[in-house]
Amino acid sequence: MLIRDTGDLNRSLTPEEKEMLEALKDKPIVFDEDSPELTDEQLKRFVRVSEMRREERRKQSVTLRLSPQALSKARSLGKGYTSVLSRILENALNDNKLIEQYL
Repeated sequence: MLIRDTGDLNRSLTPEEKEMLEALKDKPIVFDEDSPELTDEQLKRFVRVSEMRREERRKQSVTLRLSPQALSKARSLGKGYTSVLSRILENALNDNKLIEQYL
């Protein structure tokens, strides 16, 4: 049986949940055919997804010339406006009809 809980991960544990976790910490791990113990070779193959995709997500600096009006509007968004511009540009570049409109 699979149970999925999409509850708030930032909330504090209840006293009952803390008690349940405390009771479980001394119980042994039981491996079976559905969840066998991983070998050292299998464990070596694990790579954090965040590390794997770090290069894909790394932002690069570019020089971009904007009109004074566009720059003023962007700056009016406040701190972090360059991140907002990056998301707007990324979404626009994913919209082929929008791209064709400006070519």
